[in-house]
Amino acid sequence: MNLNLQTITRILFLDIETVSEKAEFSQISETFQKLWAKKAISIQKSLEISNKEGIAALYKEKAGIFAEFSKIICISVGYLNSESKLRIKSFSGHDEKAILTSFSKLLEEHYPDPNNCFLCGHNVREFDIPFICRRMVKHQISLPPLLSISGKKPWQTEFIIDTMELWRFGDIKNYTSLELIATTLDIPTPKDDIDGSQVGRVYWEDRDLNRIVLYCQKDVVTVVRLVQHLSLMDWIADDQIEFA
Repeated sequence: MNLNLQTITRILFLDIETVSEKAEFSQISETFQKLWAKKAISIQKSLEISNKEGIAALYKEKAGIFAEFSKIICISVGYLNSESKLRIKSFSGHDEKAILTSFSKLLEEHYPDPNNCFLCGHNVREFDIPFICRRMVKHQISLPPLLSISGKKPWQTEFIIDTMELWRFGDIKNYTSLELIATTLDIPTPKDDIDGSQVGRVYWEDRDLNRIVLYCQKDVVTVVRLVQHLSLMDWIADDQIEFA
């Protein structure tokens, strides 16, 4: 990939953070408990339907990555302006519908044209974008043009730039984390606090949403630097980053 400055300023970089819809398995409805038990057994083949403790433990560990059992608590976005400054903004809180409504409005007003705008993130094709779309559907929020991708072929969604796909170079065998790629390329990666596996605990037990937002914003910065590296550009410096 070799993006020029004009193209890269039309990219909206993004990352999301998600948690289980409830803190504990016992707090979800009986219907959802039964549905999660089926999901849990499909995730962990050794689990049995009678193993209530194992199913409940897996809910705390894994439910946050499945859109049917979880919610979005933060969407962080960033864009490079014509002065090569990176502006970061986050939509966060406990009201998922409000987060998604604000994000949808941003796309509608500033990134309305799939032929002239781009979305970019790490593993966004398989996780972030489908997750956002499913949760918007749940809340009956209309999908903006850049998210109206259901049923489309890969060549019809070339406005989605996935840094994990770019790193694969055709190799589809496994997942490679953003942190690993950044470290491999000597890109500064500010993973100095929590990681994705700890987001649920920080949200439900520590009640520290601000810490999660900061973590999400750091991922956006790393994605921007990775895209710049792949495009043979200099990385954005810390003093060129502005937070809205």
